[in-house]
Amino acid sequence: MGRGMKTCLLLLWASLNLSAADYFVTVAGLGGAPEYETQFTKWAQDLEHELSASADAHVVTLSGANATKQHVEQALQRVASEATSADSFALFLIGHGTFDGADYKINLAGPDMTGVELAQGLNRIPARRQLVVNMTSCSGASLAALAKKDRVVISATKSGNEKNAPVFARYWVDALRDPGADTDKNGSVSALEAFRYAERKTAAYFEAEKLLATEHALITDTANATGVRDPKPENGQGLLAASFVLIRPRVDGGKALSPEKQRLVTKKEDLEAKIDRLKYEKAAMEESDYKQQLTALLLELARTQAELDK
Repeated sequence: MGRGMKTCLLLLWASLNLSAADYFVTVAGLGGAPEYETQFTKWAQDLEHELSASADAHVVTLSGANATKQHVEQALQRVASEATSADSFALFLIGHGTFDGADYKINLAGPDMTGVELAQGLNRIPARRQLVVNMTSCSGASLAALAKKDRVVISATKSGNEKNAPVFARYWVDALRDPGADTDKNGSVSALEAFRYAERKTAAYFEAEKLLATEHALITDTANATGVRDPKPENGQGLLAASFVLIRPRVDGGKALSPEKQRLVTKKEDLEAKIDRLKYEKAAMEESDYKQQLTALLLELARTQAELDK
């Protein structure tokens, strides 16, 4: 995709973020042991709680015996029939996964589901903004099947050979409720912010426990099946993830924003997207031009924020 086309796409996404609906499907597969069963179900419930707090969010959670291949397919088909191209969709997978050298599968009640089968369901969903967060063991092996243009894909492991039950899901949930995950302090948590938070916390967990790390999370949002651990302008990864909003600012008292406030929020998100995009284009720009554009955008962002705070 050319730079001009990417620019048009990101501007479109920023303009749609406020009014579009958000669809979320969480699947917590079989635990195999009581402690895992309880843990996976709890993470799924916590995710549902955080995601449901956003306005115009449609949340479906499948766990334990209810997380069957048939039910997952039905949930994806329902989203495909209801969502529009202006909406966003995210799929969260929690539990155990397997990889036999050829196919990745998530362990479900009854027949397991392969990465290819998951991708087929996702590809029918018209939402342009898509996110898949595979937090199962062996999840790195699903990147090849799930990676697609305009889709952010995150895996808890770097390959199909990291088979221990990951802890990444615990910190992914924490990212949606810890203000510290909102690093740019705009009141929203993006997929990129949540990834960086969970990846950092996961690494810290293994270090604190003095354990050899058995999971290494990856992200790709360029359709490249080879994910990275550190998304940044230099490797071209992370731009779309930064524009995918998971948690939006809460509105006090549950009151709807006025039309003027809505316009300002949309303008703010557009400016933030432009700043992110400018950072990715810095390497190809003159330093003086980059600083001039960045300064102008930051000043306009500050003025917009001041209007919002009135």
